[in-house]
Amino acid sequence: MPWRDTQSSRLRRLFLDGFSAMDVAEPLVSFDESASSEDVKHFMVEKNFDLVGVRQNGLVEGYVRRDELTSGTCGEHFHPFTPDDDLVPDTANLIDVVKSLAINQQCFVTILDRVGAIITLTDLEKPPMRMFLFGMITMVEMTMTEVLRRRYPNNSWQEFLSEKRIDIAKKLQKERTRRGQQVELLDCLQFGDKGWIITYDEKIREKLGHKSRKETRNAIKELEVLRNNLAHTQEIIPSGWQRIVIACSRWESNLERSADYYVNHQEESQT
Repeated sequence: MPWRDTQSSRLRRLFLDGFSAMDVAEPLVSFDESASSEDVKHFMVEKNFDLVGVRQNGLVEGYVRRDELTSGTCGEHFHPFTPDDDLVPDTANLIDVVKSLAINQQCFVTILDRVGAIITLTDLEKPPMRMFLFGMITMVEMTMTEVLRRRYPNNSWQEFLSEKRIDIAKKLQKERTRRGQQVELLDCLQFGDKGWIITYDEKIREKLGHKSRKETRNAIKELEVLRNNLAHTQEIIPSGWQRIVIACSRWESNLERSADYYVNHQEESQT
């Protein structure tokens, strides 16, 4: 296996397995089912909690929502944990966390098979999630570069870009060469330029699950906006986070299959 491929595999393993649900989770505060709804609601208002866990016989077996605590005890407004709550283990990767959040806007984390923590949308602004996302987008760009290198040898991709975009890449290449870096012109393209070229390849669009060039370009733009927001420490939640994070993972894995396709195609052509 080429060195570049082993590097990509190591990086993918680092970001998929290196971050887990517990890196962004918060402890789930809980009360006995006999606790007064009024007292618990007052506590939740002070802490700005939307829900808390409910203990039955000493174990957290469900939860109550703040807006439902109108009278009586917590037990009277109790919601038991069910498969619909999409519980995730503490070892779940962050892609699985986001898929869970996309269902109910919060997910419960199990520790030793018991619910002990919670993740909400605001937790996605934490440094581990931002690091994870930036790493995933970086891997997407690395894979795009490799796909283009294999698909368009000898810089034949230039036919898809304007002279202006190519000149920008040439100036960057010249500057990096001046600094003692040996890089190809392809490595000096911007993220959007690489994505633009990718959209012209029907086979790649199919592997990404996109029906049109426009759909692929929109997806690339979303990733680019997300990357810029992460780089400038802007909020990421308002910008369609569910679709973007899941798309980020899909892009990386599907582009990798595209790279493998062109490697196999080249090997078949040489035999």
